[in-house]
Amino acid sequence: MAATTLGYSSTVPRALVHREALAEVFLTDYQRQGEGLSVAAQLPRTHSYYNDHTSNPALYDPLVVMEVLRQCGILASHCLLDAPQESSMVFDAASLDVLDTRPLRIGPRPTHLAVDFQPEQVMRRGGRASGAVFRAAVSVDGVEFARGCLEWRWMTRRTWQALRERARASLDLTPRAHLTGLRLPTYLVGRGSAQNVVLADAVTEGDQVTGHVVVDREHPGLFDHPLDHISGALMFEAFRQTALYAASEVHGLAPRGLVVTSMATKFQRVGEFELPTDCRARVGAVGDNGVLVTMDMVQEERTIATARFGLERSACFAAPAAGTELVSA
Repeated sequence: MAATTLGYSSTVPRALVHREALAEVFLTDYQRQGEGLSVAAQLPRTHSYYNDHTSNPALYDPLVVMEVLRQCGILASHCLLDAPQESSMVFDAASLDVLDTRPLRIGPRPTHLAVDFQPEQVMRRGGRASGAVFRAAVSVDGVEFARGCLEWRWMTRRTWQALRERARASLDLTPRAHLTGLRLPTYLVGRGSAQNVVLADAVTEGDQVTGHVVVDREHPGLFDHPLDHISGALMFEAFRQTALYAASEVHGLAPRGLVVTSMATKFQRVGEFELPTDCRARVGAVGDNGVLVTMDMVQEERTIATARFGLERSACFAAPAAGTELVSA
């Protein structure tokens, strides 16, 4: 990847990645590369959400890599495909595969990523781009360690609001109590802070686990700015915590010893704040390195998203060779 001239000294404008808080902007630079972009990003070493994990050894969260790719997608939509700045983005699908976990180890200096971000397919309406499928290759110090794919559409705010009003009119959105408030203990989902636990009232039956999703709209990491629906970031986290808890319940695998090395998620419906949200998991057999967990997120028996998460044991990670540099200055 020809990314040697990318800069890491400041962030890109937050409007280009649809973030309110500067601390939530991880992209630092970008350049045209072929039909796509070469993008620079710096991972946070101290973050109340992304760095609140009990994993051993201490690793950067794979979901922060997914957030970097999400920000790359919005940036590319605006800068490459001329999506209007006021567009509403609709996330349809996302996947991430970590090929090598060693670059995720948190070292003495911030890790610098270079992302080769290319449009694989562009959808058009009325002669203008209206969506795209993007492929990404993520590298540290010139070595690729992760690959991702994102698919989404965009539309005017007016069109989005009209679609939302029509969809909500078909639902019973009468406010109702649906949680006991008993969030899972932090250690059961690999978290240190109770604020970052998003599962409650979980039950296990055989190889299946169901947990209620806690929607905290005041959470600064999961809701960086006001939304009219459950955020994709919360869905990712609920899937991850459900997978960790399910692996622990069914196979006795400690969450602190597991890390997500693959994920594939599809978003089928908009998640409504007023409806109870459950995450249902089916746990596969334990393999040499970990376990595969398939999940559905439902609201009153309507599936709003599906996911497949691969978890690997951190004890299986290869130690870096002597003298190997895994982080950039």
